[in-house]
Amino acid sequence: MPAAALKPKPTRSTTGRPALLDLPYEPVRKRPLPAGRPREWYVTHNRRLKAMRLAIALLDSGVYAPGQAGNERIHAAARLIGVHPPSDTTCHMVRALMRYCR
Repeated sequence: MPAAALKPKPTRSTTGRPALLDLPYEPVRKRPLPAGRPREWYVTHNRRLKAMRLAIALLDSGVYAPGQAGNERIHAAARLIGVHPPSDTTCHMVRALMRYCR
């Protein structure tokens, strides 16, 4: 079988533009949240986003188990990435995210 037959053919989705992993990191453009929801929805939504950011920062720093992520370590990660200190509820959410992502 010729070597050309073994080479995968490019798909329409990848021809003409580079793959996403080849591009330098650029944050996703923020969009406004949908209007008309109760205030509690916005509070919970922002808390979940903050918990995800903190969980990612902890995982990047080598903290892989929820037992290693005490409130002080989570507060230190918040200072490191430049977000306001998290509440106890947010710290609990960070540990829950680390637990369920396994």
